[in-house]
Amino acid sequence: MLPPMTQDDLDSLVRQRIRALRAAQGWSLEELATRARLSASSLSRIENGRRRLALDQLVTLARALDTSLDQLVETDTDDVIASPAIDKAHGLMRWPVKADPGLSVVRQRLTDPPPEASRMRAHPGREWLVVLSGTAVLLLGDRRLLVETNQAAEFPTMLPHGIGTDGGPCEIMGIFDRDARRGHR
Repeated sequence: MLPPMTQDDLDSLVRQRIRALRAAQGWSLEELATRARLSASSLSRIENGRRRLALDQLVTLARALDTSLDQLVETDTDDVIASPAIDKAHGLMRWPVKADPGLSVVRQRLTDPPPEASRMRAHPGREWLVVLSGTAVLLLGDRRLLVETNQAAEFPTMLPHGIGTDGGPCEIMGIFDRDARRGHR
């Protein structure tokens, strides 16, 4: 576990983030300063630690950088690594997504063909999946899609759907929003 962050540590982290986000956008000091309605010299002093960080300026900078104040000052980096919950009955591992508790990531080994049309399910939500190995068969309404290794599929789950394998085992990793996760319980 990391030692608690001091105010100086937080100030330095925020300044680094501002500079990194500006650079990631490909913006000069002048361009971000204009967007944030600051002078370029004020922004330079903020980034270099020669000017105090004022809350009103942080809010303005966060908006100009298309982020939130919360993300700009986030310090919770202790729990970077997450271990999966294992569901042996269904052959899957599930990881929560800390930044969005409504999302979960699931890894599953499939060995059965897709279900019969009468057993396909529909429910609110969205799903995204990538095939890690093998070939998956995705039934989506009246469509039968082959999803091969390293291909991904994203679809609204209000369409009746089912997934299985095409002639051999396959492994998939999926991301489910809260509604989709509930639909698969």
